[in-house]
Amino acid sequence: MYRNLLFKRLPFRQIRNEYLTNNTKQLVDSKCSVNTVNHLVRQISVSTVFSKKRKTAEEKAIENHGRRVIRYSPKAGSEVVGIWRNMTVQDLANVLKKDIDHIFKALEFADKNSDTEYKRDTVIHNPQIVREVVKISGCRFKLVARPDELNEEEENKDAVPAPPAPESALRPRPPVVCVMGHVDHGKTTLLDALRDTAVVEQEFGGITQHIGAFEVKLKSGETVTFLDTPGHAAFSAMRARGACATDVVVLVVAADDGVMEQTVESIRMAREANVPILVAINKIDKAGVNIERTLSALSQHGVVCEELGGEVQAVRLSALHRLHLDTLVEALTLQAHLMDLRADPGGYVEGVVIEAQVDPRLGKQATVLVQRGTLRKGCVLVAGAAWAKVRMLQCGAGSVVQEAGPARPVSVLGWRDLPAAGDAVLEVSSEKRANEVMRWRHSQRMKEKQEEDLEVISAKEAEHRAQYRARLAHKRALGRLRLKPEGPRQKQIQEDTHPTLSVVVKGDVDGSVEAILDILETYDDHERVRLDLVHYGVGHVTPNDIEIARAFNAVIYAFNVECPVAVSAEARRCAVSVSSHNVIYRLVDDIKHQISARIPKRQEEEFIGEASVLQQFVVSEGKRRVQVAGCRCVRGALARHALYRVTRNGQVVYEGKLASMKHLKDEVTTIKRDMECGLRFETEFEVQAGDTITCYKMVDVDDHTDWDPGF
Repeated sequence: MYRNLLFKRLPFRQIRNEYLTNNTKQLVDSKCSVNTVNHLVRQISVSTVFSKKRKTAEEKAIENHGRRVIRYSPKAGSEVVGIWRNMTVQDLANVLKKDIDHIFKALEFADKNSDTEYKRDTVIHNPQIVREVVKISGCRFKLVARPDELNEEEENKDAVPAPPAPESALRPRPPVVCVMGHVDHGKTTLLDALRDTAVVEQEFGGITQHIGAFEVKLKSGETVTFLDTPGHAAFSAMRARGACATDVVVLVVAADDGVMEQTVESIRMAREANVPILVAINKIDKAGVNIERTLSALSQHGVVCEELGGEVQAVRLSALHRLHLDTLVEALTLQAHLMDLRADPGGYVEGVVIEAQVDPRLGKQATVLVQRGTLRKGCVLVAGAAWAKVRMLQCGAGSVVQEAGPARPVSVLGWRDLPAAGDAVLEVSSEKRANEVMRWRHSQRMKEKQEEDLEVISAKEAEHRAQYRARLAHKRALGRLRLKPEGPRQKQIQEDTHPTLSVVVKGDVDGSVEAILDILETYDDHERVRLDLVHYGVGHVTPNDIEIARAFNAVIYAFNVECPVAVSAEARRCAVSVSSHNVIYRLVDDIKHQISARIPKRQEEEFIGEASVLQQFVVSEGKRRVQVAGCRCVRGALARHALYRVTRNGQVVYEGKLASMKHLKDEVTTIKRDMECGLRFETEFEVQAGDTITCYKMVDVDDHTDWDPGF
């Protein structure tokens, strides 16, 4: 059966018939030569699968129509070349590093259906043809930009300030006065006395924690813009912004305290900003003040007043009782006239963001001090990473104004995103131009971030290479091909068990959030407890903050902002802690308390008693003979289950527990002072008369952080 099936499947009969036909022709036709007979014999394949006929060289030539066969090179190890759209034949030859004739021949195979006559400068519009030519040439391709496009420098689309205005366009403007000094020296009280308000009564903790900008109309009819800066050490960034945006610095010094730390810092900031200083010596109505000592201390820091032969005006006043305020106003007016302050009220608006906040009713708003131009409703502004189309302008008293000229602070509403305090404000022509500026600035920030990330990646790569080379050198020194793995294989995802405090910071204004973040930057005790800032922002606590705090097991710190009832309920349900504060140093104390609570407890020795060895005894316990130390308690008491340390000539000879404590023949748990006892230790050793035995126990002790934020 198998034999019949095999002969039925294989073409043996057809092969036999062809062979017989060829032999018959050979015999009949005597004119055929030997070579001709060989050509008549059928060429068959030796394949055991298909038995297909192999093509002769003539058949292959006929199929290719006389064209030269171009064989593909293998992919592995082939060169990668860059291609782009609308390449010319010469461009293709340049990137492939081939002669032009090779490209022409490759195009004959890649573009069979087209009648295009290719020359050196012919543009290949079909990208598929370019890809085929690259493949035929044995290379791989990648899409790149045109080389001439890479050489073009990227156009700067950022908004920049306008050039200085001509002298004819300048008009007189009010002076901008910044009040600076140490905390609790009376800066806000002085401003309240000048504008007949009571802002100081609204401050929490009796200290100013925001930078304020408002106008004061003097009795002389002139207008002065005042900037009130905090004096607390935590708000140094606010003071620096105030000093840079002002014309005159009023340095308030209390006559009873004299020159303090923040006073010296304010002097330094005024010098860096290159603005004149006017000294206001406050609290002269207090008993026992020494004004001469204050003037002498100021001169030691480079502020020499007129009374000591210098050029700095010093006004003695009492802001609380409104004494000599007219003298201070006259000094400010005189200083402003001497400076001849002028600005251009026309053209595009330029200014600076004094403060930014999120109002629950009005939304995002920023206090802008106009430095050039006239700000009106409908103006398009850019500041940092935010832009706005002005919807409304408010003055310091809260009333709506239609425009704001140079040296006038106004609250601007209409921001798409909240700007940062200190950002430069520039007016642009349209919303389209504002979006273009935002895209440019975003791209620049991304480039800077990529450069920073590249530095970190390069450092880690260098560290990895150094470790690899050290390991390779060690392996070669041992003469081994492989090294045994050191210890068990570590898990790819490591569980972080290090004590960590994660915080979410929400503040009422951008300056307060900035001050809190600056304080957190000073934390330097990460080895014991790590402090992680997972999120921060301006405005009330939101459900999104609760979700973030829940994910990171973080504590939410709300500074001068409310937590709505619904959000508080959600925080309690999610077991998220929300800590609200309105004084910055109380918030810092709370953070220090949370850090201290997360520091692992450490064990310390607690002294219980001390005994002196009188003599060693050997007693029998059953069939055993054990060593017992005869002692007398000389301090405190001895406890049966405590720890003991035996000291001889200043050297510790034993540490451990007791096996037995007896008084006379009774087993006891405690031995009081001046009582004798027998002590047997768990590990037997020979004691000597005069040895000191200390009884102690280990107790858990709470540790505290050593973090000092500087105030």
